[in-house]
Amino acid sequence: MLHIKEKSVHEIFIASLVLKGIGSVLEILGGVLFIFTGKITDFLTNLAQTELLEDPNDFISTQIQHWVPYFNGHLQTFGAMYLLSHGIVKTFLVIGLLRNKLWAYPASITVLCLFIVYQLYRLTFGYSLFLIWLTVFDIFLIFLTWHEYKLVSKHLPLDKGYVKELP
Repeated sequence: MLHIKEKSVHEIFIASLVLKGIGSVLEILGGVLFIFTGKITDFLTNLAQTELLEDPNDFISTQIQHWVPYFNGHLQTFGAMYLLSHGIVKTFLVIGLLRNKLWAYPASITVLCLFIVYQLYRLTFGYSLFLIWLTVFDIFLIFLTWHEYKLVSKHLPLDKGYVKELP
């Protein structure tokens, strides 16, 4: 049977939180980018057309021309709100977990479960290696968070404001 030291499990938990935090910040940046997509899509369209005049088989330019029409109107607004809300919520939870706030553990588990349900729903529309990887990572993070929650709720002192005393 594989025995991993508690310190190693905690370090893996912290590293996973840092990765999740980086992903959250990137989601926020992506959401902000989507807000300004109108100007960016105009720029990308012009750039792709110029490149395609020089080389009609340019892979990047053909991909840009293919995807740019999808970044308009409602999709742009949905994408921005989706990324911003996910990024902000996850950043808030990661900070709470890194600060050992007891409320952040069950909140994170709940939010990750909701994300997993949505990700599994999205996978019913088509195969996505990235989405599968993200779902597996979120499941792994739920187990680590639950493990840490059990430790933290037993070991944090009452006077630090982490655990409320029972009446």
